[in-house]
Amino acid sequence: MGWTAADIPDLTGKTAIVTGASSGIGMIAAGELARRGAATVLAVRDTGKGAEVRDRMLNAAPQASIEVTRLDLADLASVRQFAEGVKDDVDILVNNAGVMALPYRKTADGFEMQFGTNHLGHFALTGLLLPRLRGGRVVTVSSTMHKRGTMRFDDLNSELSYRKWEAYSQSKLANLLFAYELQRRAGGSLTSVAAHPGYAATNLQGAGPRLSGNRLEQAGMWLANLLFAQSAERGALPLLYAATVPDLPGGSYVGPDGPGEGRGYPTIVSSTAASHDEDAAARLWSVSEELTGVRYSFDQISD
Repeated sequence: MGWTAADIPDLTGKTAIVTGASSGIGMIAAGELARRGAATVLAVRDTGKGAEVRDRMLNAAPQASIEVTRLDLADLASVRQFAEGVKDDVDILVNNAGVMALPYRKTADGFEMQFGTNHLGHFALTGLLLPRLRGGRVVTVSSTMHKRGTMRFDDLNSELSYRKWEAYSQSKLANLLFAYELQRRAGGSLTSVAAHPGYAATNLQGAGPRLSGNRLEQAGMWLANLLFAQSAERGALPLLYAATVPDLPGGSYVGPDGPGEGRGYPTIVSSTAASHDEDAAARLWSVSEELTGVRYSFDQISD
């Protein structure tokens, strides 16, 4: 048998933040971190839904310390407000929230929704929390779809053309470029790793078809989840492994160990050559700082 949530070490005294923690793998991951003793912040767009989730978690683990705070990654003002409210050091930051294969939408700041939410929102959040992350671990959630991704630096926000799966794959490639570049730049002041859940049955798959009103696609996603996907509980394991396994090397990428990394127990996996392109990573970093207005300063957390 492989690694499971039962193998998570005691996290008493640690603080964790999980974005997108009101449903799916983020909710499962946050609940397990709290159950193991971490003071856990559910960073969610809908605080009413987040409060319901928190109450269910506390029913299951009454001793847990769980806080609900609003965070809309599609709005940089919300990201800044959230970061300003974080007063304690952060041991674990799980950049999990995301959107997938939506009809064309823009964020509050005018970015294409998938690139803006999945990458730029988390880039800004991590940078703004940098003073609180000394010695901490940042887990950025990607996807096997990164393998189909290319960085369209001439059209990152899909203003010239938009294909929803192409935009999603680009955002997931950007997640990995960011995670690896953060590890290179941090110089040991924090640990940056990445993870992907494989094919996990969550409401992420149905959001795009619902927004586009495509009932056939909705039915197809539901059927595929039923027949092929692993549970959200299993999908959360790579995130939890990446967040909690002691001495996990910086720059690691964790995913399921089964065929095609679609399901299974968590293990270190590989990613595409494009995700390790240091020139592309540096260019993306520079563009992301320009677009978000968030400049990273690692002397804030250096010795």
